[in-house]
Amino acid sequence: MLLCFFLSDPETGKTALLKALLNLNNKKNDTVSRLLEIAEKGNNLKEFINAAYTDSYYRGQTALHVAIERRSAHFVELLVRNGADVHARASGIFFKQKKSGDGFYFGELPLSLAACTNQLDIVTFLLENPHSRADVSAVDSRGNNVLHALVAVADNTPENTKFVTKMYNGLLMKSVKIRPLENLEATTNKKGLTPLKLAAKTGKLQLFKDIMGREVQEEECRHLSRKFTEWAYGPVHSSLYDLSSLDTDDEQSVLEIIVHGTKNEFRHEMLLVEPLNKLLQEKWNKFARFIFCVDFFIYFAYMTVFTLVGYNRKENMTLPFPIEHTTEGYLRLTGQIITLLGAFYLFFTGRVWFLTPTLPPPPPTPLLCGSSFVQSLMLLASALLYTTGRNEYVGFMVIAMALGWINTLYYSRGFYRMGVYSVMVQKILVTDILRFLIVYIVFLFGFGVALVTLIEEGPPKGRMATSQKNYRLLSKTECVCDSGYNTYKDLYSTFLELFRFTIGMGDLEFTEDYKFKEVFILLLISYVILTYILLLNLLIALMSQTVEKISKDSKNIWKLQRAVTILDLERSLPRCLRDRLRSGESVVVGMTPDNKEDMRRCYRIDEVNWTKWNTNLGLINEDPGNSNVIRRSSLARNSRFRRGKRGNHMLPLLREMKTEKQEEIESHEMDTLTGRRRRKLSVTPKDV
Repeated sequence: MLLCFFLSDPETGKTALLKALLNLNNKKNDTVSRLLEIAEKGNNLKEFINAAYTDSYYRGQTALHVAIERRSAHFVELLVRNGADVHARASGIFFKQKKSGDGFYFGELPLSLAACTNQLDIVTFLLENPHSRADVSAVDSRGNNVLHALVAVADNTPENTKFVTKMYNGLLMKSVKIRPLENLEATTNKKGLTPLKLAAKTGKLQLFKDIMGREVQEEECRHLSRKFTEWAYGPVHSSLYDLSSLDTDDEQSVLEIIVHGTKNEFRHEMLLVEPLNKLLQEKWNKFARFIFCVDFFIYFAYMTVFTLVGYNRKENMTLPFPIEHTTEGYLRLTGQIITLLGAFYLFFTGRVWFLTPTLPPPPPTPLLCGSSFVQSLMLLASALLYTTGRNEYVGFMVIAMALGWINTLYYSRGFYRMGVYSVMVQKILVTDILRFLIVYIVFLFGFGVALVTLIEEGPPKGRMATSQKNYRLLSKTECVCDSGYNTYKDLYSTFLELFRFTIGMGDLEFTEDYKFKEVFILLLISYVILTYILLLNLLIALMSQTVEKISKDSKNIWKLQRAVTILDLERSLPRCLRDRLRSGESVVVGMTPDNKEDMRRCYRIDEVNWTKWNTNLGLINEDPGNSNVIRRSSLARNSRFRRGKRGNHMLPLLREMKTEKQEEIESHEMDTLTGRRRRKLSVTPKDV
C-alpha cells in the first residue's frame, strides 16, 4: 500500500500504471511491465493493479478499464493474469447515462466496456480465461447487464447497428454455453426493463427489429429464438412469433411501453415491426372497432343532446330556471343532467393525460386530448355560473359546444383516409399555425401600441372628417371622425382594425385628416407587408412543406393513434373478457436446456420473401395445410378449456424422428410376425 500511495495522485487517485496505460504507443509501453515488476517485488501487485480513480468524474476506473479502452489485448491479458478485478465498476460522472454532455455509458464493468467498444477478442478472453473469468450476468449500479449496455450504446446508424447486433447475439450464445439454464435476455434492471423492453423504450429501432425477428438454427441455442419458421413452400413462410413480454397480458409489456411509456421519435415505426403490426390489426378487427363505433354513436348522441339543450335554452327569466312539470320541461331537465354527467366523465378521463406522466399521447393527439379537457372545464364552469344565476354561463356553454363538435375528429382515426387527413390537420395546427400565431401576435401588439400612441391627441379641429362610407360636418370649428378616430381610440379597436388589414379588408382613406399622417401611413404599410404579404405567404409555404414531409409518416402516425385507442379500449374491458380475446396460441416450439417442452404463446404470420427459400430453415413441418389446419383449430379451442392439454402441433424434429423410428420398428415387428404366421399356415398342410 505504501507503493500505491507514492505512485498515485492524491487528488484523483491516478496511479503511475494508469498514466502509463493512457500513453501507449502502438499499443505498447515498456513502462507498464516495469511498474508491475516493482509492485510484485513490493508484495502489493494486486492492490497496485486494482487501484482506481477516486475523484468524482472518473471514480472506479481501474487499469483494466483503461487497457480495454485503449484496445490493448496484450495488457488486458497481462493485468488479468496478475490479479486484475474483472468486476470492477467505473461509476464516475463521466460514465453515467446522460442526455447531453461529455461522457460514455458502457455499463461500468470491464466486460460491458469491451462489448460496447466492439472488441470480441477481449470479450472472449474475459469470459474464458483460466485466471479470473468475468460473470456474463453481472450487473452495474442500475441493474443493467452487458446486453442492456449494448442497447444503451445503439444509435440506429448502419455501422453501429452492425457491430451491436453481432455482439449482442454472440454474447447471448456464449451465455447459454456458460450458464445453460439462465436466459441472459430475461434479466430485468432496476426499472423492470429487459434488454428488449429497454430497446423499445429508448427507440433503438434497428436492434429492436433484430431481437424481434431472431431465429436461431443451432439446436442447443434454439430456445433463444423469438421467431420460428413452422413451414415453407417456395417463397411463402409460415412464421411463429413469440408473444412473451409483447402483448398486454404481461406486466409492462412492449406494446404498452411503445404506445404509452416513451416519447422517442421511432415508436410509430416500431409498431410496424412484426408481430406487433399484425397483432394490433387483429385486436382492432376482433373487438376494438366494434367498441369504437359504439363509443362514437354514444358521443354523437351526447353532443346532439347538448346542442338541443343549448339551442332551446330559455331567455329573459331568472336564473336558474324553475323546473316545469311538463313533457318539455322534463325533457330539458333530462338533457341538462346528461350534459352535466358527460362533462364530469370527460373531465376525469381527460385529466389522466395531464396528471399521468407515464402516458404521453402520440403526436399530435395532445391537441384533441387538451380540447376535450378544456371542453369539460368550460361546461362545468357554465353549470356553476348557471346555478349561481349569472348570465355569463352562455359564453362558456357555446365555447364548450364548439369544442365538443371539433372533438369528433378523434373518431376519424377509426377510418384510414379520414384518419390520415386528421393527422395532417392536427400536425399543421400544432406546428405551423402555432408558430405563425406567435409571430403574428408580436406584430399585432407592436404596431397596435404604436398606432394608438400616435393618434392619442385625436384629429385636428376645423376640418372635415372623412371615412370610407360617410362624412359629417358638425360645425365650423369642430368635426368628429366616424371611422378613423373612433377606430383607433383604444387597443381593442386598433387590434380589430389591424386584423382587417391582415385579411385584406382594411382601408387607408380615413388617415387623410390625422396628424403625422406620413408616419401613420408608413406604419400601416409596414404592417400590411409584414403580415398580409410576408407571414400569410410564408404560412402557406410552410404548410405545403409540412404536408409533403409528413405524407410518408402520416399513415404510421395514424396507426400509432389507433394503437392508443386499441389499448385504451382493451384496458376498459374486464379481465375475464380480455383473457378470452387474447391473440395467439400455445405451441411447443422445441426443448428447453433442461429437456422440457418449450411451451410458448405464439402468433402465426404468413410471409412472402422472394430472397429466402426453403433451405436451412431449421425445424419446420414438412406438410403445411389441411390436417395441420384442422388440428390447430381444434387444439386452439381445447386450449381455452384445458390448461394441461395445450396444442403442440409444432413438435421438434428430433421428437418426430424418434416417433417415426418407433413406428418403423413396430411396423417391422408386425410384418415379421405376420410373415411367420403365413409361413406357418402354408407349411403345416404339407407336413400333415
